[in-house]
Amino acid sequence: MDSENHNPRRRFRKWFKGKHKRADPYQLSQVSDGGEDESEDYLDDILFQSMEMDPCTSTIELRVFVGTWNVAGRSPIGSLAVDLDEWLNLKDAADMYVLGFQEIVPLKTRNVIGAEDPTEARNWNLLIGKTLNNEYGCPWLTPIWHPIPSGNYHYVKNSEPESRMSNNETSMREQSRSQHEKPKGVSKYKLMASKKMVGVFISVWMKSDLVSKYYISNVKVCSVACGIMGYLGNKGSVSVSMTIEGTSFCFVVAHLASGEKKGDEGRRNHQVSEIFRRTSFPRSPADDDIPHPLTILGHDRIFWFGDLNYRLYLEDNSARQLIKKLDWRALQEFDQLCREREYGGVFQGWEEGAIEFAPTYKYSSSNCNRYSGGVPSRSGEKQRTPAWCDRILWYGKGLTQLSYFRSESKFSDHRPVSALFSTQVEVVNSTNPRVVSRHTILPTIPPPVETEQSNHDEEAESTLISLIVKDLEASPTHNTRCIEQIDDNDCS
Repeated sequence: MDSENHNPRRRFRKWFKGKHKRADPYQLSQVSDGGEDESEDYLDDILFQSMEMDPCTSTIELRVFVGTWNVAGRSPIGSLAVDLDEWLNLKDAADMYVLGFQEIVPLKTRNVIGAEDPTEARNWNLLIGKTLNNEYGCPWLTPIWHPIPSGNYHYVKNSEPESRMSNNETSMREQSRSQHEKPKGVSKYKLMASKKMVGVFISVWMKSDLVSKYYISNVKVCSVACGIMGYLGNKGSVSVSMTIEGTSFCFVVAHLASGEKKGDEGRRNHQVSEIFRRTSFPRSPADDDIPHPLTILGHDRIFWFGDLNYRLYLEDNSARQLIKKLDWRALQEFDQLCREREYGGVFQGWEEGAIEFAPTYKYSSSNCNRYSGGVPSRSGEKQRTPAWCDRILWYGKGLTQLSYFRSESKFSDHRPVSALFSTQVEVVNSTNPRVVSRHTILPTIPPPVETEQSNHDEEAESTLISLIVKDLEASPTHNTRCIEQIDDNDCS
């Protein structure tokens, strides 16, 4: 009897059986038909294996700044740093900055069907990095062995976080730094991912000390072009997938079809469906052993933002009257995106903070606080009903929105929009390499090979370009309309 009481396996089995006997009287008979002894042995194995593999988990809180800005094809200039500083709200600095841009290049034919030019993406990254890091009194350091990347970049971890290293490993890393790193300061924020597709651009930054402290893995990027003919990049999305410790994040920046005519919202909804369907983050040989989500909805925390271009089901004059009254609640009753969320549309189940700011589009011109159009309309201005085109949505548990606001930069005909979130991140404190996050979704169907998908997309784009060229020669009248659609000044 004494030996039985001192046997931890027997004591645990006895407690477990007594604890769950009433709740599930058929549990042991369902496990095995081999008798009580076999059932108890099987129960022993399952229970103690679970105890050995169940990791100790804790949570940390991260503050994530998400912003979107349609810059109307304008290049970043030095004076824009003041506007950028105000937009990023660095007095209340976040742990991560995820910035989405639209139209960082003019949506002209040569940019849409030509080769990607990384210049503007690099310029924006330079300005963002300088703004984030100069705020703290240290110049932004860009050593020549770590040049600022172009439009396509993602962070690749070199080793375990310093917090997981032994004293010897940490000491060796510090010695290596002292031998190889010449800069006297350290940048406060590190570029984690960057992706450009024509005018759509995403840039993800994180505090350098957090990058060193926590395990960040499987940083991947993806783009989906669904503009002209369904495959050109004047409209579409760029996305970033990354895992911080045991929590996966997905950031989707989208620029959807413009237009306020009846039925235009259907084109936007179709593009959203295409982005959901075609966005993927395939595994590669360089990935670690931790499975990562392959699709947008497989992630724990998802942010979808950009110039989504949803308009108002309301006449121009009525909309302007409500704007004068600052009656945002009444105006939202006619908002297309609100209806998509509330009445079973493509964004059903997604969250958005309360909109307590004026519509962000379309302003008359740069350096102007007046909406375009109206009565009387000025010569040369396009008639556009003001609307909240620039939006930030989120999906998933463990997210709390702290603020949602627009900034007042007059750099373009859109006003930048941003939101600050508090999010919980699961930290797995386990030395067992077989332990993975319990939120991870394992695929049942092997994903497509990334190289084949890329080749297919390139082949499709090449075929489309050749068709456009042939059609231009054969039927100039028909294709003039296509080119005009690309070159339309209302590209928002």
